[in-house]
Amino acid sequence: MYKVFVNDKPLFLTNEIAKETDFQLFLLESIDIEQLIIKMFNNKISKAYLYYPDEKEILKKLKEQIPVRKAGGGLVYNKKGEVLFILRNGKWDLPKGGIEKEEEIEHTALREVEEETGVNKLQITKKLQKTYHIFKRNGKYRLKITHWYEMTTTFEGIPVPQENEGIEKVAWLNPEQIKEALKNSYENIKLLFEEEIFQR
Repeated sequence: MYKVFVNDKPLFLTNEIAKETDFQLFLLESIDIEQLIIKMFNNKISKAYLYYPDEKEILKKLKEQIPVRKAGGGLVYNKKGEVLFILRNGKWDLPKGGIEKEEEIEHTALREVEEETGVNKLQITKKLQKTYHIFKRNGKYRLKITHWYEMTTTFEGIPVPQENEGIEKVAWLNPEQIKEALKNSYENIKLLFEEEIFQR
């Protein structure tokens, strides 16, 4: 099952029909995907299932209906075990950004972390899960698939927010501060920490 966030609301891609009643269920093959997205953006639907019988094909089917943008990002630890966060649009987020032509996705993740925060000496330690969310750009909806990597750094300078990307602040947060920050963050960022807490 895939979890795609639309305006921070969950849209589950599933090959099973669940008996829960508070979710609306739609058939991926027959739904007007843009209408469903608009309803979720306008708070008319708070959570939904998109059903397709073949789980291996389900994401491919969604991609046929909505343009895809690939991005890479980092969950970066310093030597003290703190995590690098950015504050953008008043919400805590992790550094990430879109892939450039001919670029390897790992390189995208490293480049974006450095550009958005000024933190270098980065090393990828492992691949984390991908996250999926739908956003609107120039009047069109797109599916953003972000490839996340756990990274470490020996950087000891002062991080610098990339202001032209709307980043207001960059901060190293300890586990207690992370809990607070996640209360004012995005659902797909919270997902990464659910995975991370069990792994470390």
